[in-house]
Amino acid sequence: QVQFVESGGGLVQSGGSLRLSCAASLEAFDYYAIGWFRQAPGKEREAVSYISSAYGRTYYADSVKGRFTISRDDAKNTVYLQMNNLKPEDTAVYYCAAKWEVVPLTAQALGLLPLSDFASWGQGTQVTVSS
Repeated sequence: QVQFVESGGGLVQSGGSLRLSCAASLEAFDYYAIGWFRQAPGKEREAVSYISSAYGRTYYADSVKGRFTISRDDAKNTVYLQMNNLKPEDTAVYYCAAKWEVVPLTAQALGLLPLSDFASWGQGTQVTVSS
């Protein structure tokens, strides 16, 4: 069974930075797009960022664009989310999940993916940003 382990969360002050890691036990990791998602108390889970299987194609939610950077290291089966200039509204549990790609998706296509297309959700890592 596929297993994702999210780590790197913590408590930071507004304006601080964190780097989240998503380590996957997943066969053919380099054939999957990986997504970062977050869920705050009382709110629906939302997409934060996606990265395709190749060519550096990425998607960012408008709320994090310019502050967050997604990257992947296929040799380590790991995806990262560098979060800079954190804001209190970034407080949430952050999750990662995977979507099979028959071919690498374009950035435009990544932005249209529904959350239901992703599977094998991890347990999440808590990010708390204080003011």
